[in-house]
Amino acid sequence: MMKPNLKINIAGIELKNPVMTASGTFGSGREYGEFVDLNKLGAVVVKGVSSTAWKGNPTPRVAETYGGMLNSVGLQNPGVAEFIEKDIPFLRKYDTKIIVNIAGKTVEEYCAVAERLASEDVDMLELNISCPNVKEGGVCFGTDPQMAEYVTKEVKKYTKQPLIVKLTPNVTDVTEIARAAVAGGADALSLINTLTGMAIDIHKRKPILANVVGGLSGPAIKPVAVRMVYQVAQAVDIPIIGMGGIMTGEDAVEFLLAGATGVAVGTANFTNPMATMDVLEGIEDYLEQYALQSIEEVRGKLYERI
Repeated sequence: MMKPNLKINIAGIELKNPVMTASGTFGSGREYGEFVDLNKLGAVVVKGVSSTAWKGNPTPRVAETYGGMLNSVGLQNPGVAEFIEKDIPFLRKYDTKIIVNIAGKTVEEYCAVAERLASEDVDMLELNISCPNVKEGGVCFGTDPQMAEYVTKEVKKYTKQPLIVKLTPNVTDVTEIARAAVAGGADALSLINTLTGMAIDIHKRKPILANVVGGLSGPAIKPVAVRMVYQVAQAVDIPIIGMGGIMTGEDAVEFLLAGATGVAVGTANFTNPMATMDVLEGIEDYLEQYALQSIEEVRGKLYERI
């Protein structure tokens, strides 16, 4: 039997398969190079990149939880100039697509990163609108529909590459934010980012994280993520990259059936450096098991009533 065709298309960019890395869990690729053949990934989504270097939040900033982890790393990174100098040349050694997650605390900071990357050899940008808007009292860009549309529209003016907008789940109606991002010019969406959570050391009677709250990720959030991907897939007509607790190929197939075009593996990379390869193999095994020839025969093909 012929091997199934795993290729997908996101905003005119063809990926050899639907498996990507989730930003912030895979560095810029080199950190996992001895475990994973980067050539086999559909895309490497790099850690968040800002216009200038960010120190991140104080420690401790990671805590294990039942079925996942909390983090408040704070998008620590050396800035876009160093990323361009060191990371792009490294990644271009491999036959994979490069997606750059961009971060900012103001609209101007987001636009500055997009403008710097416009002439660089990267394939797509992922706009992280879960960042706090320092000009609006620290409220995240992605929790207000008008702000989500505005920042997407402004960044879009500077991009030469397709723009993916990454949605936060910390909202009442994720489809409202999804529609706003589409109205602002998003070429694709990725979801979900982390859920806001907290852990307390009962003996010290103190929060475990120095930042008090952090982002919850891992298997515990997968049902929420699948639900949100399903809802957004019904609400918009652009590609979706699904993520949130994907540990196995079967997990990934759930997202594809819910309507995702591609998937991103995140927290699983911390417990299993080969997680992306395992997920890819699991998707291929599923297609072969059911004699399916392509990802399109799975995407959104959910029988809602048995």
